[in-house]
Amino acid sequence: MRKITRRSAAKAGLARSVEGIDVLAELAALKAMTVPELQAKWRVMFGEPAPNASRGNLELRIGYRIQELAHGGIQPATRRTLDALAAEVASGAPGPLIADPRRPIPGTKLVREWQGEEQVVTVLTDGFEWQGRRFKSLSAAVRAITGSHWNGWKFFGLAHGAETRT
Repeated sequence: MRKITRRSAAKAGLARSVEGIDVLAELAALKAMTVPELQAKWRVMFGEPAPNASRGNLELRIGYRIQELAHGGIQPATRRTLDALAAEVASGAPGPLIADPRRPIPGTKLVREWQGEEQVVTVLTDGFEWQGRRFKSLSAAVRAITGSHWNGWKFFGLAHGAETRT
């Protein structure tokens, strides 16, 4: 047990002190700083005046910057994904990152027999339609059909390996 503890402590020490920066000591020091000291630290870390005097914001942003400098920032591929996701959110239309990959293309008719009657739900660009009623989710449409809570994807057999109940 003692050997594992020492090895773990050694690894933790390496993680804390990367490229000469003792990350844990730097982060702990932020808690002891006053707001003017945090603003001065901001100027050193970012090369510009602090945007505000919010202690919580200054601690979080400076703490992130300390870790970023010690361990490296976001990978370029991750940055591209985040930028694409932000663009999708800003446009208001779900794109390939937000859209559910299980969702059939708009206009698709999902058909299932329920209690002896054929039920047809039409896929829309912004939801689903059943008997002239619109729903935001397939599960909501299935709830209207069955009167109970269901996973809509499983009800129509769209979930991989889904078991349907009858």
